[in-house]
Amino acid sequence: MITYPRALPAGDSGWTIEFGDAIEPALNARTIAFARAVEALRFPGVSDIVPTYRSATIYFDPLAVDPLPFRQRLLSLAETTTGTTAGAMRTVIIPVLYGWTEGPDLEELAASAQLSIPEVIARHISVEYRVYMLGFSPGFPYMGVVPASIAAPRLAEPRQHVPAGSVGIAGSQTGIYPQDSPGGWRLIGRTPIRVYDPTHARPFLFEPGDGVWFVEIDRREFDRLSAQNKEA
Repeated sequence: MITYPRALPAGDSGWTIEFGDAIEPALNARTIAFARAVEALRFPGVSDIVPTYRSATIYFDPLAVDPLPFRQRLLSLAETTTGTTAGAMRTVIIPVLYGWTEGPDLEELAASAQLSIPEVIARHISVEYRVYMLGFSPGFPYMGVVPASIAAPRLAEPRQHVPAGSVGIAGSQTGIYPQDSPGGWRLIGRTPIRVYDPTHARPFLFEPGDGVWFVEIDRREFDRLSAQNKEA
């Protein structure tokens, strides 16, 4: 039987601290709290801290850090970390133009789910999503959980080009493409809000642990917000 938390090596310059084997808010909150605690302690030689759904990898300079004692320090910290130290979850509102050319997979997803397009949209905006982690490309938020009735597998063949701001579904997750890139999520809409802006001191819109609500907007509002963001 596996005992958590546990430490797994990430090459010769990192330790991955696992808190469990499921994707759920409590484990994710504990992971985020642990990552923040490590960051606050400013361990010498640590180069990066990467939290995920249920684990956090701490990268370090192997010439500056003795790996085994550091492993024990991390485990000791992990054992005393609870999700309550993650802080209050920030709420972010994301406007979305659903369908049209911005959501080319919406009609097919609705047909597969035996729902109308308005029903799919209503279900997508009916819940608050948790940002479990950022990854894939800079600032890409992996969010869950979508209502089971609109969960859908990834595309069999990924698109070569997905526009920045595209909102997609893959399995029980939903996400937003931060920049133009290839991608295989089923696209149901697009937001005019910038998710990633490398020119800003804080380039990522989201942080792990954030709560996200989607709201539906029409074409006029989408164009207005798009123009406003270009001027910013």
